[in-house]
Amino acid sequence: MGALSDITVLDMSRILAGPFGTQILADLGATVWKIESPWGDDTRGWGPPFVGSESAYYLSANRGKKSLIVNLRDPRGQDIIKKMAHKADVVVENFKVGNLKRFGLDYESLSAVNPGIIYSSVTGFGQTGPRAEEPGYDAALQGMTGVMSVTGEPDGRPSKVGAAWIDILTGLTSTIGILAALHEREISGKGQHIDVSLFDVGIAMMANIAQSYLATKETPGRLGNAHPQVAPYQDFRASDGFFMLAANNNDQFKRLCDTVGLPDLPEDERFRENADRVRNREALETLINGKMGANTRDYWMGELQKAGITVTSINTVADALDDPQAAARKSVWNIDHPTLGSVPLLASALQHMSRTPAKSQGHPPLLGEHTEEVLRNDLGIPNDEIQTLITDGVVTGRSDS
Repeated sequence: MGALSDITVLDMSRILAGPFGTQILADLGATVWKIESPWGDDTRGWGPPFVGSESAYYLSANRGKKSLIVNLRDPRGQDIIKKMAHKADVVVENFKVGNLKRFGLDYESLSAVNPGIIYSSVTGFGQTGPRAEEPGYDAALQGMTGVMSVTGEPDGRPSKVGAAWIDILTGLTSTIGILAALHEREISGKGQHIDVSLFDVGIAMMANIAQSYLATKETPGRLGNAHPQVAPYQDFRASDGFFMLAANNNDQFKRLCDTVGLPDLPEDERFRENADRVRNREALETLINGKMGANTRDYWMGELQKAGITVTSINTVADALDDPQAAARKSVWNIDHPTLGSVPLLASALQHMSRTPAKSQGHPPLLGEHTEEVLRNDLGIPNDEIQTLITDGVVTGRSDS
């Protein structure tokens, strides 16, 4: 039994932030009904690469869900959603502000059907404020919330994080809010509306960097791979390439200096305390790199690990997934898929809970794969009525897609 095996989620989200969060809920045992348009979640077509007919992007965020095609513009489709909301515990949606109200599927409407519903709205800018009606996308919000201004080399162009950083963190934030609201409902018996946006999350996740600005009113800039408040904490160059190293306190710094052959450096007034090292990071980097170039990455990583210093290789994605630690932690799950056979998918990071670990609840669904199953078994709609709904284009089953 999963930790959320008694929870049902009505998922009207698409792309990444919403689906990433609802996949977490599915891995924890929740039943997740994924509502799609006849053409499906946009990410079904986002590629290459594709695995057969399925995009890698779609496969990354939709494991363990049940796909239904429902026409939200048809009043009968809206009625189906209301029936589902009556049975569900959670609704997740990422429509533009106000769009679902036109269909009677906003929080106020669905909470009238089910006062205990937890309704999470994931948008670009939130439900309020002058930008509320604007669409929002990860890359645009990375630019707008300051992420790109501190990412990249000091003399280079601003850069976004390679992964859809704000989308993923917004999905995580939505899921935390949902779990908190489910817990509070056990006390009050009431549901609530969760308003979470990429804008809010992007600003909040700037954390120590944004807090430094609030403390000093000095605008942070780009430092490449260096840490804004700790030194040395960055990449260094060995004779055959780069690796990452972090010495977070005076004791670690002394051990680092002893290992690389700079035993007097901790007594240099430029480097005695972390604040000194941060102020003089360029000089420090030059001195350390002057020693690192004499040997290979493997040599220095071995010596520094023996000294108790945090040091890692700078891996490609292939390197990371091939690391023995990834195998030991089961970082990839092989999931049976009805058309693709066994498909490797990134595993849940919550799979190591001691009693109720996250686990796959099934393959990422084919478009409309579960329409008839859910209408019949979960909503109790008779077969002849289901066939009428299919004929009239209100819903679509897998055999009709």
